[in-house]
Amino acid sequence: MKETRLLLSFLITTSTLTFLSSCSDDKEVKETYNLEEKEDAFGKANDVFTAEEWYPGGELGTTTKRSYSAPAPAVDQLADGQERFKHGEDFFEHLYTLNTEPRKGLGPAWVRSSCIHCHPGYGHGKRQEQYRANEIGNGYLLVIYHNQDGPIGTDGKPAYTKNSYISEVTGMPQTQAMAPFTPPIDENQIQIEWKKVTEMPSGLSMTFADGESYELIYPEVTIPQTAFNTNPKPENYEVRLESTIGIYGTGLLDAITDEDMEAQWRNESPYVELNPAMWDKANNKFAASAYYSAAYNDLGKHRGDHGPVKRFTYAMTRGSLQDGAGANAIWNITNVTRSDRHFLYTTPAWAKAQSEDPNVIKYIKENGASEQSLLHPYYADGSDAQIAARVNELLGVNSIAKKETFDKHLFKDGKEEMSDLDYYDFMIWHRGLAVPAARNLDDPQVQQGKKLFAQIGCTRCHRPSWKTGSDDYWVDASIKAYCKEKGLDPQKSLPRFANQTIWPYTDMVQHRLFMKNDIRTGWCRTTPLWGRGLSLRLTGAEDRLHDCRARNEVEAIMWHGYSKDSDAYSTVEAFYKLSKAERDALVKFLRAI
Repeated sequence: MKETRLLLSFLITTSTLTFLSSCSDDKEVKETYNLEEKEDAFGKANDVFTAEEWYPGGELGTTTKRSYSAPAPAVDQLADGQERFKHGEDFFEHLYTLNTEPRKGLGPAWVRSSCIHCHPGYGHGKRQEQYRANEIGNGYLLVIYHNQDGPIGTDGKPAYTKNSYISEVTGMPQTQAMAPFTPPIDENQIQIEWKKVTEMPSGLSMTFADGESYELIYPEVTIPQTAFNTNPKPENYEVRLESTIGIYGTGLLDAITDEDMEAQWRNESPYVELNPAMWDKANNKFAASAYYSAAYNDLGKHRGDHGPVKRFTYAMTRGSLQDGAGANAIWNITNVTRSDRHFLYTTPAWAKAQSEDPNVIKYIKENGASEQSLLHPYYADGSDAQIAARVNELLGVNSIAKKETFDKHLFKDGKEEMSDLDYYDFMIWHRGLAVPAARNLDDPQVQQGKKLFAQIGCTRCHRPSWKTGSDDYWVDASIKAYCKEKGLDPQKSLPRFANQTIWPYTDMVQHRLFMKNDIRTGWCRTTPLWGRGLSLRLTGAEDRLHDCRARNEVEAIMWHGYSKDSDAYSTVEAFYKLSKAERDALVKFLRAI
């Protein structure tokens, strides 16, 4: 990201510009490893680390720049790879707008107007005191779900089930909207209160034997029913926060084979309870619901009778990076459509509420007659009744099944809001982000930390290394369309990471920690640790865990031992018994990888 481009693009406050400047590549790219000073150490094996471990993303996926935003060496395997990467990067870094090229199409409701809002410095989101969508660094997504089963219907089934997302707003709830619409949720009514843990239910003291103490905090989030601009308004719900994680290295995780992932789950199944939504315990294999597909893609054909194994997001809801969290977010966070997404990220409850709002109808009647107006598709014949009907119809175009309505009213100029070329370049960038090289692996304290990390059991979940497969990735319709137009081979059009030994420090399995105000279902994918030691330097914060409740490594570790039911309790108990010097060594190791 070039600093000058950011200044021109964002035009935001001085304090925010200072933050963005501190994370710019103009500064980062100069901080490469000084190989002349460390020529006897960098990339060399020692008694504890192999030579490979300096390169956590393998030869094709590691950068020696202290940066989360650098291209992986695999990008250079593509014709014009660096140019395509930089063009794709532009769609991550800059604001989308309602009607200005080349990033138009924001709305009618949205979560954020840019990706970098949620991923400061391309990393993990920052802990927030209040929810503001336009705050750079606010990586929070609101998770709003039912806290009990709904009433039983005539079919004998509950209207909704406990832990299911509410249907009145989108799964990634929106707090912004174009005039005259009111956003699905009024963010001014969202309250975030940070509370302190006074004692651990597990019985672990909040002071170590050597006298050093630690604090644990957690967020309590409330959204009153009055904040929902929907009809109906939700009932029986709770709210949690989930923050974004770093996006570098996700192409490497995509290259891990389904078979190797299944073997890892099978190896762990005798020792821990696994999420039944992912694991068929009776047959000792992935459940049918562990494989990803969606109505608008052909992922179900990718592996014969099923799509790839879900592996992205805390809840492991998406699989294949080309329809993963980032590829999906460039659409549903901004509501910017593309050739395979001729529908909106909206809900019928929001559409209905907007169609019943007299202020909305009045505004469209006064401002929507011109064909040049963004509101013209909602104008119909200009009567109150027809405007209301059209608003309800168009804001409810929320599935591929309604593509015909979308094309008739919202696709008049025949031009995608995000072209196939733009999306293709975006995915070259997304898939091609490198993992920063490890640091200080020649330091005796770091080496001691690695030994302790294994000895106390951290590697049971934070598996150090994987070997990628042949990386025969799935190709989505937009990329296929562009490749066909340009005569390119889709299987050679994106960065590939075949047969790489990588060191992400994750088992790609979901575990439960039983924390206070836990993640929605309690099941959370083991987060990769690679590169996290650079977070403070590159993003301005080092907050960890799914809602940024941990402000440093020690807090993150101790949250794993909040309950004796935690999958990691015995490991945390062992960490608790370490000396101060040993704890410091383990933390230094985490900051080195």
